[in-house]
Parts: sequence; C-alpha cells; structure tokens
Amino acid sequence: MPQSLKLFMSGLQSAFPRFGNQAADIVALNNGKKERIAIIDTLRGFAVLGILLVNINWFGMPFQYNMNLNLHNEYSGPNYIGWWLVNSLFEGSQRAIFSMLFGASTILLISKMEKKPGTLSPADFYYRRLMWLLIFGFVNAFMLLWPGDILYSYALCGFFLFPFRNLKAKHLFVCGIALMILSGVKSTRHLYLLKDMRTKGEYALQQEKNGIVLTDEQAVDKKNWQDYTDMNNTETLRKQANKQYKVLHKGYFDILKYYKVINEALETVNFYNNDFWDILAFFFIGMAFFKWNILSGGQSARFYWITMSVGYIVGLTLAYKLIHADILTKFDDSKLADIIRVDFYQEKRLFMAMGHLSVVMLLYKYHVADGLLKVFSNVGRMTLTNYLMQSIICSMIFYGYGFKMFGMLQRHQLYYVVVCIWVFQIIFSNIWLQYFKFGPFEWLWRSLTYWKKQPLRREKETIISPSFAGKFI
Repeated sequence: MPQSLKLFMSGLQSAFPRFGNQAADIVALNNGKKERIAIIDTLRGFAVLGILLVNINWFGMPFQYNMNLNLHNEYSGPNYIGWWLVNSLFEGSQRAIFSMLFGASTILLISKMEKKPGTLSPADFYYRRLMWLLIFGFVNAFMLLWPGDILYSYALCGFFLFPFRNLKAKHLFVCGIALMILSGVKSTRHLYLLKDMRTKGEYALQQEKNGIVLTDEQAVDKKNWQDYTDMNNTETLRKQANKQYKVLHKGYFDILKYYKVINEALETVNFYNNDFWDILAFFFIGMAFFKWNILSGGQSARFYWITMSVGYIVGLTLAYKLIHADILTKFDDSKLADIIRVDFYQEKRLFMAMGHLSVVMLLYKYHVADGLLKVFSNVGRMTLTNYLMQSIICSMIFYGYGFKMFGMLQRHQLYYVVVCIWVFQIIFSNIWLQYFKFGPFEWLWRSLTYWKKQPLRREKETIISPSFAGKFI
C-alpha cells in the first residue's frame, strides 16, 4: 500500500478505532412515507455541480487547449490561476465523490427493495435500472453529443456490484484499493513505455546524426518517436484544435458525425483500458464508506476533522506534484516518468474527495449553513436531471446549432458560464421539488424501470438526520 494511503488509514483508525461491519439503517418506513438520508443528497448536489467546473473546459474549448497550456501560452493571468485551482481542487475529486455515492446508492436501493416486497425482485429492479441508465448514457453521448458522458460507464460497472452488496466493509475497501492501485500501475507503466520510446528514439536519431547506419530495430524506434513528436507538437495540436473548432460551429449532424468516432473509442477501448478500473475502484470504496457510516454522517466530528485535514494535506501535496510535473515537462508525457516516478493520480483523487466530503459533513454536524445544505440536497435529489441538463444547456451555448460559443471564450470566462448554470439549476431544482416528487429524468427512469407510469406529484417525506442515519442495524 502506498505510504500516503497508510497515513490516511492511520488517521481513520485514530479517529474511530472500531469500524462496524454492519450497514447503517438506510431505508426505513414511517407511517408508510419514504425516508431519505439528506446528507447523501447534499453530497450528490455538491458533486454534480462541482463536476461542471471540469467538464466546462471540454464543452467550451478544443480538447487540445484544455489539456495543454502551451497552445495559448497560458502561463500567467486569470487563465493560469483558474487552471491551477480547478485542477488542484476539483479535477478528479468530484468524479470520485460521484462514484463513491453511486456505490453507496447501490446498497441503499437494494436494501430498500429487500425490505419492501413488490412485483419486482431486488435483482430484477436493480438490473432494469442499470439497463435504462446505459441507454441514458447512449443518449447523452450520441444524441446530446457529450463525449464526456459517465452514465454509460457507470451502468456497465454497476452490473458487477450486485453480488458484492453483502460483503463486509473492510473487504469492499480492500477490493477498491486493489483496483485503484491496479489503475495506478497501468498508468505508471504507460508513462515508462513513453519514456522508453523517447530514450530509444533519441538514441537512434543521435546514431544517425553521427553517421552510424541504424539497425532495423533502431529504425523502428526512430519512426515511433518521430510519429509521437509529430502528433504532439504544438503546431499539430493547433491544427487538430482548429479542425474541432470548425466542426463544432456547424450543424447538429456534422457534430454528431465528428463525435460519433470519439464516443465509440471512449466507450470501448478507453473504457476497458482505463475507466473500468477507475470507476469500479471508487464504487467499492463508496460501498465500504457507506457501511462504515462515513457517507451517511454517522461518524464523530473528530473523525471528519481528521479526514478533512489528512485529505487536504496529502491530496493537495499530490495534486501540486502532478500539476508541477506537467508544467516542468511542458505537457510532454514522455518526460513525466523522469519526475514523478509513480503515477499517484488515483490516490490524489481519493484524498481530495475525502477532504471535500468531510467539509460538507462538518457543516452538517455543526448546523452551519443548514439552509444552503438543504438547497444542495434538492439539487442532489435531481442528479440525473441536472447532469443531463448540463449537456443540453452547454451544447446549446457552445455548439453550432445553438449560440456557437465554442472556442470563443477564454478559460477563466468559461467559469462565469458555470456560475450561471449553477444558479439556474439550484433555483430550478428547489422550485421543481416544491411540487413534484422526482426530477423529470428521475421520474422517466423510474417509470421505465417499472414499465409503468409512476406518480409524479410531491408527497411528504421524512428526512433522516445524521444522528438517525448513523444507527446500526
């Protein structure tokens, strides 16, 4: 286990030496009315809004500019500051919280179905929901034209969770950490393969410069390295960015054709090589954290103070090292292995996520900004609607069939758009839930799962406070 994870676990043990292996009493009935755990909804709201800070760069500018500061020489000013803040504080961590909450929701959902007899068995209901989530993912990627969709990937990974639902928390945590380390090993190996390609390619070029005839193997090394540099130099990246700019200022079907190829690659090769291990790792960790009452607010304030402190100290340190390495290498991945040695991106995500969620838990426990947390809770109750709404709104703002703003705003200006969308989604969610029980897409998802139109008008609900959410069964 990496040293950073040992430190994290030491903090957990010192704050709460005896973790229960039993799940919290997550679903109960009170005079026939459904109960919810408000803090989990609040975390969902925080995550779904926070994830837009990262996604907006992919919506509003070419991929190449988002990933490489060299193309616009953004090494000073508000763009540079914005890039640092978002990549250190939010990139990866919001998705980690999202994934952990999905794992926790799996236990919530199945426990509810097991306690409440119905026409559908728990497994039938669970897999139907995932099947429709998979379709929502296809719609988001291939109809709403968002190549950063996670619903498809979540649905595929979710298919693996049902058999693990009754596993002890410590076993789920070990599974999650093992997958997280595996993901890190794969990405570290990739960095060393790039370094090896660069070393061999530069040696072959030097041999050729010295007048030495290259062997067949050295000729291949030279070609591989030249192909890599040709594809990743600033001029080539600018040409690729300009192509995307032109396409995304065209009509719907031109953009659909362009993104179709990208989405097919993301949802096949990239998913099985990278995303599968990443997502499933945090699903398992989320399930473990829920059974330990970490996500339901059942731990002590001292516990959350320690996890917040350790999470931010370790997470920000790792984030700084990763970001600084990108800057030192001028975003040349073939040189990263010379600086960071081991890719600890997944560990960075975990620690930053623990820092963020601990802040929310402390606000909840000390009853600080209860009204604000309630507002976020309503956003979280409409997570699917708000997530898909972000695709709809951003595509209309940036794509050619809308306002054609793609590539027209600087990096820091995109965050103004984020704030406007946040305000709209917060207001919309809170007004909508005054009258309706589910968000519109949540209602559609539920109706499709049961294959029967579900009631939509609002019914009173009992919200479980952290003190009740922490009760063991």
